[in-house]
Amino acid sequence: MTAGATGPIPTQGPKPLAGWRVLVPRGGPWGDSVAADIRSHGGTPVVAPMINFAATSDEAALDRALTALAAGEFDWVTVTSATTVDVLSAHQARIPQNTRVAAVGETTAAALLAAGYRADFVPADDSSASGMLEEWPAMTRGVVPLRVLTLRSEIAKTTLTDGLTAMGHQVQSVVAYRTVGIPVPEQVVADVASGRITAILVTSGSVAEQVQQQLGPVPEGTLVAAIGPRTARDARGFGLRVDVVAPDRTAESLVDVVAQSAARRVSS
Repeated sequence: MTAGATGPIPTQGPKPLAGWRVLVPRGGPWGDSVAADIRSHGGTPVVAPMINFAATSDEAALDRALTALAAGEFDWVTVTSATTVDVLSAHQARIPQNTRVAAVGETTAAALLAAGYRADFVPADDSSASGMLEEWPAMTRGVVPLRVLTLRSEIAKTTLTDGLTAMGHQVQSVVAYRTVGIPVPEQVVADVASGRITAILVTSGSVAEQVQQQLGPVPEGTLVAAIGPRTARDARGFGLRVDVVAPDRTAESLVDVVAQSAARRVSS
């Protein structure tokens, strides 16, 4: 089944995730925050990072682009993930005041602010490259051409670059980082196979690929929850079953939709 966030989470009685063991596929501050949210709903988080990020294979191209960015050669720079923000910080990249910054969603915008940058444009309705393209003409008041630097991961689709180019803008697309898989502990693999993991969080297409490769086929009784429709589509493209879809691309929405599913299981 596929569901969004429907119905309130019960506030009385046992917490909705009591007895649930939830696989969190990313570590670091994000994983810690999600783990705390799962515990607040009564669940037990199992943090097992499945992806990591490595330097781009063309560091020289990235350095040239960031030098041009600092020199004010771009009207806009697009940032489509918190990891890209990490890359900017690691390179001590400077974004001039006359260069505007487009963030793909609130999570990326928050990462930019935390790193000392700014977000001049965040899509209001759809936190994706398509959403950014849809709102771009209104945000830029139809000015064409603009000089745009798009920073992306090695495996990211070129939707944003292609769309902006089709609008007539001068776009330079640069790979900022690579995504690599991390083998999870054998105990985690065994726990998923035996059904001891009650739910698996899927936070990106890269995570979905690793879940399918390392843990698939996921037992029918294990809830697979995707963070947003785009991630759900990517997951199904890798052959991974998706049971519930968070309506928003936020960690809070993802944990909430799992908690709501757990509450429905108890009441059914």
